[in-house]
Amino acid sequence: MDVNEGPLIRAEEHVREAGLKEQIKMRRSNGLEKLSPGEVEAVIIAGMGGGLVMRILTEGQAVAETLQECILQPQSEIAKVREFLLQNGYQIVQEEMVLDEGKYYPMMRVVPSKESEREKWDETQLRYGKLLLEMRHPILEQYLKREEQLKAEILEKLDHQRGEHITKRQAELKEELVCIRKGLKYYAV
Repeated sequence: MDVNEGPLIRAEEHVREAGLKEQIKMRRSNGLEKLSPGEVEAVIIAGMGGGLVMRILTEGQAVAETLQECILQPQSEIAKVREFLLQNGYQIVQEEMVLDEGKYYPMMRVVPSKESEREKWDETQLRYGKLLLEMRHPILEQYLKREEQLKAEILEKLDHQRGEHITKRQAELKEELVCIRKGLKYYAV
């Protein structure tokens, strides 16, 4: 499913080349709207911003509640997506991260959860992934080290500047560095 015709045409070609035309149906759909509850066991929502991922799950809640699992790969607002999931009846059961052409891609497998108790993750775990941190994922470690260096360099450059917006940005960078360094402590074992 895709909201645009072009990606569907390319996907249809791949399906035909793989000999799976009888097993896979293509649909033009905005989010999950062209699915009925219980029609599929899993969905992959990938390659879009976190805000859109959350909107798709919210607007398609009737379908999402019947899924056995969702594979999510938000390209932005990843901490907000994790927080949304934990507050809206999903459990993050697996996380992975890949590096492709200099870009980091976190992804997660989530399952609907009927439990009323919401798991609490701290800010560092929301930003970088509790499961990724606990497994000491090597690509996440590389990402954290790179981010630490970049943020520290920016902070150092801002030290010689003045202004209210500079002070605000310095505070943001310091907060980000605290979270990054908390994340790196998982690797200190």
